[in-house]
Amino acid sequence: MLYKPSTINCKGKLLDVSDPIVMGILNVTPDSFYDGGRYQKDTEVLSQVEKMLKEGASIIDVGGMSSRPGAKVIELNEELERVVPVIKIIHEQFPEAILSIDTIRAKVAKAAIEAGAHMINDISAGELDEQLFATVAELNVPYILMHMKGRPENMAKSSNYEDLLTEITDFLIKKIGTLRALGVKDIIVDPGFGFGKTIKHNFEILKNIHVFGVLECIILAGISRKSFIYKTLNIKPEDALNGTTALHMIALEQGAKILRVHDVKAAVEVIKLWKQLQEA
Repeated sequence: MLYKPSTINCKGKLLDVSDPIVMGILNVTPDSFYDGGRYQKDTEVLSQVEKMLKEGASIIDVGGMSSRPGAKVIELNEELERVVPVIKIIHEQFPEAILSIDTIRAKVAKAAIEAGAHMINDISAGELDEQLFATVAELNVPYILMHMKGRPENMAKSSNYEDLLTEITDFLIKKIGTLRALGVKDIIVDPGFGFGKTIKHNFEILKNIHVFGVLECIILAGISRKSFIYKTLNIKPEDALNGTTALHMIALEQGAKILRVHDVKAAVEVIKLWKQLQEA
C-alpha cells in the first residue's frame, strides 16, 4: 500500500490534509493573467487575505512575479520589494495564517520565510536557481515541487512529449530524490497544468492525477481559470469560474489534496460536496 501523507509541518504548525484543502492565490503583480494589478496597496492586500481566510483558505500563496506564458523573469530586488513587505504585513495582521511564497529564487524564498512565510512554492523545480534546494533544506520548510517544461517566456513552445505522464513522473521522481537526500521532509507535487503543456495534455493529466500517487507525496492541482479551460469554452479568464469548479471535482476524484485557486469560496464548496459524496 502506498504511503499517503496526512499532515504538513509548517514551521511547527501542523496542517491537516487528510481531507482536501484550499490554497488561495494572492498575486502582488501588475501582469498576472487574471488578477494582475488588483492587490497593490496594503489595504487591498489585507482585505483580500481576510476574505480568503473567512471563506476557508488553509494557505495563502503570495507571488511577486507572473508566470503566465511569455512572462519575463523580473529582477531579484524588484521581486523582493514586492513580496517581503506584503508577507510581513499579512503575518502581523493574521499571525495564525499559513503563508506560502511563490518564487523561483533562493534569496526571495529565504527572505520571505524570515518575514513570516511557512512554505515555498516553486514553479521551476529548482531549475532556475541552483541554490534553491539547499535553501529549502536549510530553512526546513515544506516545498511545492512543480513540473514545467521550458521557462515562462518560452514554455508555450516546449510542449513536446513522447509519453506525457511518464516524463512528468520521472522528472518528479528525480527531483524528489535530490530533495530527500538534502533532508527535505514535506514535499508537495504539482504536475504543472499549463506549464509547457497543450490543452490536450492538461486534460490528460487531469484525468490521470492518481498516477502521481506513486510519488507518495501530497498532490496539488493548480487549474484555476487557466487557459485550457477558457480556450476550450471560448471565453475569457474572468468567465472561467464555472469551468474551473467543474474540473476541481475531477481533480478531487483523482486524488488531489490541495486546490490552488483564485476563488476560495467556490473551491471550499466543491470540497464539501465531494466529501459528502464520499460519505454517501
